[in-house]
Amino acid sequence: MSPFQCPDSVAPTWRYADSISPATSLYSSDERSKTAIRGSYCVGGPGFTEGMAKYKESGEREHPREIVLGSCAKHGEDAVIDFAIAVLTGDVTAKEAFTTELDRLKWLTGPTAGGWAKLDPVNFYWARVWAARTFLYVWRDDAVDALMTAAGDPAWRVREHVARVTAQRELGQLADALVPDLGHELPRVRATAARALGAAGEAEHAEALQAVADDPDLTVRVAAEKALARLEKRLDRIFD
Repeated sequence: MSPFQCPDSVAPTWRYADSISPATSLYSSDERSKTAIRGSYCVGGPGFTEGMAKYKESGEREHPREIVLGSCAKHGEDAVIDFAIAVLTGDVTAKEAFTTELDRLKWLTGPTAGGWAKLDPVNFYWARVWAARTFLYVWRDDAVDALMTAAGDPAWRVREHVARVTAQRELGQLADALVPDLGHELPRVRATAARALGAAGEAEHAEALQAVADDPDLTVRVAAEKALARLEKRLDRIFD
């Protein structure tokens, strides 16, 4: 048995992760079934801490997924989520995250956050980027309100991660808030917003996607076309 794998007697009670490898995705977001995608690895399961130690000793750089899952195993998933929400909503400011709350910020980033704290405070918005990114790997329903706040963040990297989470978890509540980023100056932001609308949008978002289907950037055009196709399949209708 893998050091991360839950025995049959434990499996029904754990949230599954399909692999500890950075090259693969995390786990099903379906909290009711907790269905494994490609395996039966569980956060906090027997041998999880020891397995994470062996992974670190291998010399590979930890993927954010492993950092967040390791923090959840050590400090508790609710504690990690509570902190990420506090950073996104401003209950913990970006400055506080890099100063008085630096130890907890490392739950989301690993030890590298300590080095970032020495940079110009203008870069402290990265705390909100990392907080938003956390919800690619762990989830709790009340995170939606925090992500709604973050969808209006002045930093485009924060909004980009909100869009990524929206796409992954199909959060229709956030779709309207992402439409303005279809007009962002950076192609990567426009493309990410388009993917999110394809995954979580409704019929009223089709027109906005059609408007960027002839975007000057190829990446955005492809993202918009795929998003429209996904929207049509999800809603079982054709948009002219």
